[in-house]
Order: sequence, then structure tokens, then C-alpha cells
Amino acid sequence: MTELGEYLAKRSINKSEVSRKTGISKPRLSELTLKESAHLRAKELYLISLAIGADPCDVLKEIYAGLEL
Repeated sequence: MTELGEYLAKRSINKSEVSRKTGISKPRLSELTLKESAHLRAKELYLISLAIGADPCDVLKEIYAGLEL
């Protein structure tokens, strides 16, 4: 599971509802939450954040907390 998948699972977010609100297809959301090789686009992150009522910057910081220069 990806960091996004863990983030959504930890908050008990319904992916079907996120898909409906954002227009991001269910297969794409599944790919983003399950496949490490999937690349999350900024637009997708922003839409998902809005759909779940979270600050996009906070979501970004939590999902990519492990990245370092």
C-alpha cells in the first residue's frame, strides 16, 4: 500500500466517494493507493484533499514526510 493509501485508510476515507467528488476514476484511485510505481499528480492531490476536507499542504507533508535531499 502507498503512503496515500495508508493516509486514506487511517482516516477511514471512502475511495468511492472521493472518486465521485473529484472525477478521478476508481481504477486510478486504486492504482494511487496500492501501487508504489504510481505517480500522484499535484492536481490529483489537490482534488483529493478538497474532497476529504483536508489542507492540501498538510496531506502533502504527511504523504511525503520520508523524503530527504
